[in-house]
Amino acid sequence: MSVQLDNIDKVFFPDAALTKGDLAEYYRRIAPLMLPHIRDRPVTVNRFPDGIYGVHFIQKSVEDHYPDWLERATVAKENGELIQPLVNSADALVYLVGQGAIAFHVTLSRHDCPEHPDRLIFDLDPPGHGGENDDFAPVVAAARAVRDALEAVDLTSFVMTSGSSGLHVTVPLDRRASFDTVREFAQGVADRVAGAHPDEFTTAHAKNKRAGRLYLDTRRNGVNQTAVAPYSVRPRPGAPIATPLEWDELADADLGPQRFHIGNIFRRMAQRDCPWLDIARHGQSAARALERLKKID
Repeated sequence: MSVQLDNIDKVFFPDAALTKGDLAEYYRRIAPLMLPHIRDRPVTVNRFPDGIYGVHFIQKSVEDHYPDWLERATVAKENGELIQPLVNSADALVYLVGQGAIAFHVTLSRHDCPEHPDRLIFDLDPPGHGGENDDFAPVVAAARAVRDALEAVDLTSFVMTSGSSGLHVTVPLDRRASFDTVREFAQGVADRVAGAHPDEFTTAHAKNKRAGRLYLDTRRNGVNQTAVAPYSVRPRPGAPIATPLEWDELADADLGPQRFHIGNIFRRMAQRDCPWLDIARHGQSAARALERLKKID
C-alpha cells in the first residue's frame, strides 16, 4: 500500500523549511526503528493541520473517515470507552501525518493487557521547564542518579532525549506487574533519589514547593497515560526528535533535549545502531525490584 497525501507542499516547520511531505518522508524512513516502540499501543496524536504555528489539538479517537485498514483498539475510560488508532505500519504513520499529525504519544502498556505496562518512565525536565536557556546539567545529573538507583535493585534502564525539554529514563518490564505496583516502585525510586540529593531534586508536584529543584516526575506510569514515542518529531522549531541515546552520550557537552532533529537524525543513524534496538528483550520484574527497594530502605 502507498498512502497518497494532499497538500504535501504545505510548510509545517517554517524556520527549517520543512513541509508536510518532508515530515511524511521522515516517518516512512524512520518507521523500521520507530514501529517496534509503538506497535500495538493506543496512539494519541498532536495535530497541526497548518503547521507548528497554526491551530493545533490533541486527538485520541479514530475519526469516521479514517480508512478501514488503519488498525484500532477499544480503550476503557471513565463512563465508557474510546476507539483509538494503532500505528503498526509505515503507512499508518504516513496517513496520520496526512491528517496533520506531527507528534505521536503512546501508552506504556499494549492494548491486549492495558493494566500491565511493559515500560516504566521517569520524565526529567529542567527546573525552569523548557525555556531556551535552561541549564541541561541538572537533567543529566538526575538521569544518572535515577539510573544508579535502578541499578541498585538490579534493573537495566535506557535513556532518550524528549525532543522537547528534557530526558526520559525508561525501564522495560515483563508485563507481570500492575500499574499500581509499577507506580509504587517508580515513586519509591524517586523518593530515594530526592532523599539522597535534597538540594538538587524533589518529588513535590506543586511548583511552588520545588524551590528551584528538578522534579522527578513519575506521573506517566498509569493506565491510559502516555509518553512521547521514540523517534517522534516534536512540534517545535527545527523539528526536534525524541531520540534514544547510549548512556555515555550524556557526557557530550553539546547534548540537549533538541540535539537531534530531522536535519541530522539519519546521519546519526548511519554512524551507529539504535541504542534501544534490543530494549524489548530486557523485560524485568517491577514486583521483584520493589521488594529489593524495600529491603534497601
